[in-house]
Amino acid sequence: MDTAPQVVEFGSHDTALQAAFCDFVPQVFRRADFRRWCEWGEWTDDYRAFAVLEEGRAVATTAVMRMRLLVEGREVTGYQFGAVASLPSHRGQGLAHLVMNAALDACGDAPVFLFANPNVLQFYPRFGFQPCEQTLFAAEHAAVPGGTPASRIDLGDAAMRAGLSALSNKGLPVTERFGVRGYSTAASWHVANGFARPLWRLGDDAWVCAEVEGDTLHIDDIFAREPFDLRAWIPRLIDRPIRSVRFGFTPERWWPEATEAGEDLEAWLFVRGLSLSPRPHGFPVLART
Repeated sequence: MDTAPQVVEFGSHDTALQAAFCDFVPQVFRRADFRRWCEWGEWTDDYRAFAVLEEGRAVATTAVMRMRLLVEGREVTGYQFGAVASLPSHRGQGLAHLVMNAALDACGDAPVFLFANPNVLQFYPRFGFQPCEQTLFAAEHAAVPGGTPASRIDLGDAAMRAGLSALSNKGLPVTERFGVRGYSTAASWHVANGFARPLWRLGDDAWVCAEVEGDTLHIDDIFAREPFDLRAWIPRLIDRPIRSVRFGFTPERWWPEATEAGEDLEAWLFVRGLSLSPRPHGFPVLART
């Protein structure tokens, strides 16, 4: 008689199961890899994974990151889901449902959210998730390079990762409309996979993730202990003239005059047990898992 599939939960100290998870992810998410991130020691106790194993091999997973969410300035503990998938050879067997339900049970009544790709938009409402629109923000701003260029930060250096952690944990949240504190390990995952724009130092207490594309400066995140004049630093962040700025977060603090630039169709947000502001908002891109 066949044995019913069982879900295994594991975390930062379960190295053998971590290895199985790391082997699984690139088979489903072709560009994603957790190996370098694990080697950096960024898998902390805030990150848990749930998997169905077959002869020691993961065939379906869901991962959960505990987060200190900010919703209209109020801090709440919530969980962001990621790596929800099963191997192509094991689809249609209900395994994704098993790992999703196990992860949801572990989260209890806490708020839960996730970002989905367009291929699975019908899947998550089955678990009580509701879609929520994410907004892009932009501003017209002409600038030319000037002053000493900002220095680039290499998160391959453990000291730099520690610095990012300190700024993220103790610094100023990039947005309070729908944001998060202490998400350096999520940000470092993007960097470890080559998904993030360059990170620049504007001093010991202010780092910015930004890059020029065409005549637009894309600012994806700001890690800072105190507010500062972002406009004054732009000439040192660019290598060519720009005409506009785009933001990877809600820039109510950093650029109040920014306007809505459409819906973020690359970020299909689903929430469960989480009531968000009716005002336009965009969850920081480096905090998405």
